[in-house]
Amino acid sequence: MKLRQEVIEYCLTLENTYEDYPFHDSNWAVIRHGMNKKMFACIFERQGYIWINVKGEPELLDLHRQMYTAVVPAFHMNKEHWNSIILDGTVPEEEICAMIVHSYMLTKPKIRINKSSN
Repeated sequence: MKLRQEVIEYCLTLENTYEDYPFHDSNWAVIRHGMNKKMFACIFERQGYIWINVKGEPELLDLHRQMYTAVVPAFHMNKEHWNSIILDGTVPEEEICAMIVHSYMLTKPKIRINKSSN
């Protein structure tokens, strides 16, 4: 996975998602949940590569940063909760997909159980 469109198409295979361009800049594609509108992937070109910002737990984000030099604290986002994946060919595609899915799961709408008293 190296191309912007490949990343966007993969993200859109996840349930109830859509592509958005909220920054009025075609370089920045944001993929959101349809229900709560939260973003789980931000895709952009920087320094000649496609980058993807994904959300994660701080410990896991740190682990990915240690494992891959192309995973860095997120560009333009909270570095404690987001990483950037630089698509330079050094991060295995399965890992990229897993990080995207993890971000999707962390940001998806929570199911509320309505407890009614009888």
